[in-house]
Amino acid sequence: MALLGAISMIALRVGDGRSSGLIGLLAGVSAAPGLLAAGAPLADEARYPLAIVASIPLWLLLGLIASRRATKRPIASWRDYSRELTWMTIGVVMGAIAALVAATSVLGESLIL
Repeated sequence: MALLGAISMIALRVGDGRSSGLIGLLAGVSAAPGLLAAGAPLADEARYPLAIVASIPLWLLLGLIASRRATKRPIASWRDYSRELTWMTIGVVMGAIAALVAATSVLGESLIL
């Protein structure tokens, strides 16, 4: 989550083109799904810090679920936890992409392409 957020910030700060904006948007809403609820990328940027903080409980809950699933076996390792959390992270990323595609079709504006 922190890595996705860092990728987003770097892409948005360093690049000025369409590809860096796309990478920044996708990585940003994947790292902090609360940004979608706050109206990113169209809403006022003053709401973004609160939306990022509001995303923390989601990731804590997913970490808890991943830890419970990884420790169902008597011998569990960090690799088991990482595998469980990776699958859940992929689900969050796919959900963020689906939300951006839906917003694009509803608004009639190209947010991602």
